[in-house]
Amino acid sequence: MEYKGYIGRVALDDEAGFFHGEVINARDVITFQGTSAEDVKREFRASIDVYLDFCAAQGKEPDRPDAGHLVLDIAPELQTAMIRAATREQKSLDAWILDRLVAGVGGYPT
Repeated sequence: MEYKGYIGRVALDDEAGFFHGEVINARDVITFQGTSAEDVKREFRASIDVYLDFCAAQGKEPDRPDAGHLVLDIAPELQTAMIRAATREQKSLDAWILDRLVAGVGGYPT
């Protein structure tokens, strides 16, 4: 689900009998829920609008989706191996990772 560039992921809570969701491309926590597909879509859009209104009222810049920042939790050993590989290729770690991500999605998206 997408609205104003924000992407929502939805899961069914079978025990509680409703769907709950969260925005997955913002650092701030934005959640929503509903009992039907239409409820979830409406609440997703409403949550984004409330979030943007709240940020404006607080004078805070909202997290923009796809802002070019990605936080990963990786094992220290993997990070060390990545740094060594980047160094061998005479690249920064960011450039090395970006090369692999672009290759993984089949080229630079437009």
